[in-house]
Amino acid sequence: MQRCMTMCLMLWLSLATGLQAEEIKHSFFIAGPTFTGILGESGEELWNAGKPAARDGFVLPNGNVLIAWSDEVRELTRDHQTVFHYTLSGGNKEIGTAQRLANGNTLIAELGQQPRLLEVTPTGAIAVQFPLQPETDNAHMQTRMARKLPNGNYLVPHLLAFAVKEYSPTGEVVHKFPTDLTELGGRTAENWPFTVIRLDNGHTLVNLTHGNKTVEFDPTGRVVWKVGNDDFPTEKPFDDPCGGQRLPNGNTVIASYHAAGDAIKVFEVTPDKQIVWKYSGPHRAHEIQVLTTNGQPITGEPLK
Repeated sequence: MQRCMTMCLMLWLSLATGLQAEEIKHSFFIAGPTFTGILGESGEELWNAGKPAARDGFVLPNGNVLIAWSDEVRELTRDHQTVFHYTLSGGNKEIGTAQRLANGNTLIAELGQQPRLLEVTPTGAIAVQFPLQPETDNAHMQTRMARKLPNGNYLVPHLLAFAVKEYSPTGEVVHKFPTDLTELGGRTAENWPFTVIRLDNGHTLVNLTHGNKTVEFDPTGRVVWKVGNDDFPTEKPFDDPCGGQRLPNGNTVIASYHAAGDAIKVFEVTPDKQIVWKYSGPHRAHEIQVLTTNGQPITGEPLK
């Protein structure tokens, strides 16, 4: 009798968990090849930037949207007025980063013959710039979403270097950890770092694109958590994971850039590797930002 009651309780908990997962709804910003804008919690288009194929972007606290395309960065109001604009410098080929900083500057990464990281003031002046060390002349594969850290340094993923590098404001590499570790499959797994997120505990969350996995490293570069397609026996949600975000609840949202059709394009996974939300709508996702969950705004600086 007691065993029966225990089994019934476990079944009820399982069903309750499933129902709770099904009830999760997110509104989110999406930068993708065919659509850049904001989707509502039912997947409806709430705002369209009017230009697809964005690389990076943030919905700012003032409601404006900062977006990086390959050739420019713009801050747009919701009625499509441009309040900040930066154009790719001559000689370089792509832009990979746009992050609004606490000092009001905008962090931008340029790829090309002179790969560089720069901070641009609201008036368009260059406040900080230094060359990057991507270890390749392949512009498209030099870097993606770089981020400024609270300590003033910059965290930069270098795809073909199989490394995440931390740069000082003068461009010195002060820390580096590899992503081609044997336990991750080595270089043959093509664990190209794409998104790098410094977490509040000092760990670094990295999406490894062709490696089809997300990995959390401690400050020494040791793997402390990872999730990939091998963790899901019935579905394969990882398909070139590019953008990502760590939510305040500890879950991780991942954008599978290559997913198309009715495949899973964005999903939320728990620390114990349970998928609790997924988006399979028409829009592919290069980068994302979850804005609300069940009508409640995500507070604090987005970890993305």
